[in-house]
Amino acid sequence: MEDVLDLYAQDPVPDKARLCFDERPCQLLGDIIAPLPMKAGKPEKQDHEYIRRGTAVILLAYDIDTGQRYTQVRKQRTKKDYAQFMEWLVKEHYPHLKQVELVQDNLNTHAYGSFYDHLPADQARVLAQQLNFHFTPKHGS
Repeated sequence: MEDVLDLYAQDPVPDKARLCFDERPCQLLGDIIAPLPMKAGKPEKQDHEYIRRGTAVILLAYDIDTGQRYTQVRKQRTKKDYAQFMEWLVKEHYPHLKQVELVQDNLNTHAYGSFYDHLPADQARVLAQQLNFHFTPKHGS
């Protein structure tokens, strides 16, 4: 835990980014009966029944220093999805930085091996060298 707290306590450095990453599974729900619209002084009214239309996962990285959020929605949460998200994040938003500090939980997909399993070896190596992982303690995020 001290590793994460020490990272949070540091002052921003121009050539380094500090990010937090997490993912959230979501149910995709639809209405069976169309909601009744709002009226002056009254909220929209919705029925309690719904149609389940599958699931999705939101991947989110948050830049501690700028407050910027980066998100993608995926059908599932796999090592491939994680590797592709991290590659996109670093290539699109932090290509000029040599080091990106990344705070994340200890999920099995959150590993350098995910890069090597799903990206060309040279790209995986560059990404693994650019990202420095900081893990939150189990049951502590």
